[in-house]
Order: sequence, then structure tokens, then C-alpha cells
Amino acid sequence: MPFIKDSDSDREDYLLQDDKTTIFTGTFVIVALIVLVIAVIVSGFYFEWF
Repeated sequence: MPFIKDSDSDREDYLLQDDKTTIFTGTFVIVALIVLVIAVIVSGFYFEWF
């Protein structure tokens, strides 16, 4: 089963499409996770947990 569907593929069993919406959503999720990890690290230093 392919992970990303190409625009010229006729397969129906795929998880993600190769379009603008998927790329924007994936980028947004990755950036949000990075921001959350940085926030946890900063708050750990601020509250002297580390």
C-alpha cells in the first residue's frame, strides 16, 4: 500500500494525496509539534525541573 498517491496513479489504497492541502496540513502539524516541544523545554528550565 503506497503512502502518498501520485497524480498519475490509478490506485485507490493510499493514505495521503500529493496536493497543497496535504502539504500545508503536514507542515502545520510539524511546526506546531516543534513549538510545543520548545515550550516544554523552556518551561522546564523556568520552573527548574531540569
